[in-house]
Amino acid sequence: METLEKVHPASKVQTPGAAKTMKALVYHGPGKKSWEDKPQPTITKPTDAIVKIFKTTICGTDLHIMKGDVPEVTDGRIIGHEGVGVIEEVGTGVSNFKKGDHVLISCITSCGKCEYCKKGMYSHCEDGGWILGHLIDGTQAEYVRIPHADNSLYPIPAGADEEALVMLSDILPTGFECGVLNGQVKPGDTIAIVGSGPIGIAALLTAQFYTPAEIIMIDPDENRLNVAKTFGATKTINNAKEDAIKKIMSLTNGKGVDVAIEAVGVPATFELCTAIIAPGGHVANIGVHGKSVTLHMETLWSHNITITTRLVDTVTTPMLLKTVQSKKLEPNRLITHHFRLDQAMEAYETFGNAAKEKALKVILTNN
Repeated sequence: METLEKVHPASKVQTPGAAKTMKALVYHGPGKKSWEDKPQPTITKPTDAIVKIFKTTICGTDLHIMKGDVPEVTDGRIIGHEGVGVIEEVGTGVSNFKKGDHVLISCITSCGKCEYCKKGMYSHCEDGGWILGHLIDGTQAEYVRIPHADNSLYPIPAGADEEALVMLSDILPTGFECGVLNGQVKPGDTIAIVGSGPIGIAALLTAQFYTPAEIIMIDPDENRLNVAKTFGATKTINNAKEDAIKKIMSLTNGKGVDVAIEAVGVPATFELCTAIIAPGGHVANIGVHGKSVTLHMETLWSHNITITTRLVDTVTTPMLLKTVQSKKLEPNRLITHHFRLDQAMEAYETFGNAAKEKALKVILTNN
């Protein structure tokens, strides 16, 4: 059982010369988190920006962190890597943004200049990558410091639905890049997405850019499968009630699927993907894995299977932003629950019990 620690709000009165404080959701080791006072971030490099958070959310990766699956996250880290807000301050080296600009925060920080950035592999930036809420303090706080602001923030168009745009911080580019693009989804394909949570739904939404013939969603949660149908799933399989492998083979005349997208991050779901893939098919892993997975080479070696892994690079964010603005994508439909930012502890309880609470994405608003 996870330990919950509630820290009562402290006085906001500052003594002369004292550092400003803010409230934040802080990780204190596996199963431990608290809502507490932390120093408000300041500019440390000329390329930094300080963003006041307006809206943020909780990611499945944050739950992996809370379980101890991401050991690089240390005691005292502010969690979170998604959000929108307004710029409070910029360093002298920031040229694309100014105080007062509304911005979308990318989950990936990128300098835009190193060898990996020049390849479009922002996730492996030599001075960035996935660092927010991981190696540096993140977005589940009143303020956040964004390194390399010019290349790690996106301007929000006037009148945009900021709640919808929170989905562009991470889940939409992740589902698209790691699942759909890596899986090489093509018109007429039969694809299976294992996991009908937010990332799986993001892959479902963006797979439809390529008009696959069938999109089969696999999940043990009947509510999430019903939601998937409203987003375009052609068939669903509840693998808590039936044998998913037998069902897939029945649906595909014994061949398997052209693309299997893993969107959970546990051994069983990855192995399921490799069991249902057709010869010549693609297994695209999205999930964050905290445990070893068995790779059944004894059956895969002769089947011309491509298996891909990827940490999202967010290179598709500008394109996805246009599709959201044009209403071709409506990611706000993924939002099921709203909380104030200072209700972060309650929000984690809801998101961590997604099946019971019928939760997909939660939005935390900093009033």
